[in-house]
Amino acid sequence: MGRIEKKKKLIVERANRKMLGESEMDCPKAAKDLELNTKNRDSAIKADHIKYGPLNVDEPGDYWKDLAEHWDTTEDAAKKSLCGNCVAFDISPRMDDCMPGQVSDKGDLDRKSKELYDKDFDSLSSEEQEDIEEKSDRLGYCWMHNFKCHSARTCYTWAKGGPISEDDVSYDWQERNQE
Repeated sequence: MGRIEKKKKLIVERANRKMLGESEMDCPKAAKDLELNTKNRDSAIKADHIKYGPLNVDEPGDYWKDLAEHWDTTEDAAKKSLCGNCVAFDISPRMDDCMPGQVSDKGDLDRKSKELYDKDFDSLSSEEQEDIEEKSDRLGYCWMHNFKCHSARTCYTWAKGGPISEDDVSYDWQERNQE
């Protein structure tokens, strides 16, 4: 089956589920399977082309320095390129429902902070950035590497444009991961 046929089939399946009142898609397997999630996460930590980290965000060691060297930028710039603002980081309502428990120990972003977070982060004042960073430490799902990931970490494959905060976008990422 070609790519276009697969896409058509997925669209029809989504429409049928919606009409029947069912959830559009099941949760990604790694979100529910601790062993698979751990395997995928550990692979992302060890892979030279990914280097997910830092292991401990409160004691990062040389992680940010090494990342800055890899990207040929400053440590401050590298520290702003987080899973929490990556295009593949999914914090949609449906993904929150896939998580095995609470997604944050610091509380969810309030509506004003969420609106600010969805803007270009670099255009915010340092006070707004700090407030959002403090409140946005949370668990989400990484569609690039298929594991539950923490917003305060990052990896070599980080890409600007996130997070995913709408269910439709989350489903689109899941469909693309099935192809």
